[in-house]
Amino acid sequence: MLTTQYAFYESKCKTLTLEREVRFAGIIDENGKLVAGGFKDGLEPLEGSESKLHDFMEFVSRLTLRKEFDKTLGPINYLAARRDKLVLVSFPFPVSKFVLLISAEPTVNIEKLADIVVKIFSDVS
Repeated sequence: MLTTQYAFYESKCKTLTLEREVRFAGIIDENGKLVAGGFKDGLEPLEGSESKLHDFMEFVSRLTLRKEFDKTLGPINYLAARRDKLVLVSFPFPVSKFVLLISAEPTVNIEKLADIVVKIFSDVS
């Protein structure tokens, strides 16, 4: 089952990287390990160090999967951070304890990107 699940995630992440402003789309587990997806073909990370990138993905995973305010505020739909050089958006998949992490160009419309993510991940074909 996991192989099928990873193939599903890999396919969806690849579809996301076809979007013009998306640089990276990956599924990370609760330990911050990349299990599917990656950078758009031909792009390199802005953060050069592999260990810094892993530490960052671990941080995003922990932050996105937090639940202490779910009862009062509702669950997290996504978290977004706009930086000078890129936009980072993370979407929790709480049942599987995976997080979809996307980095995009700073010009991206975050709400439109969120709509695209929902559409892509809702399409089970």
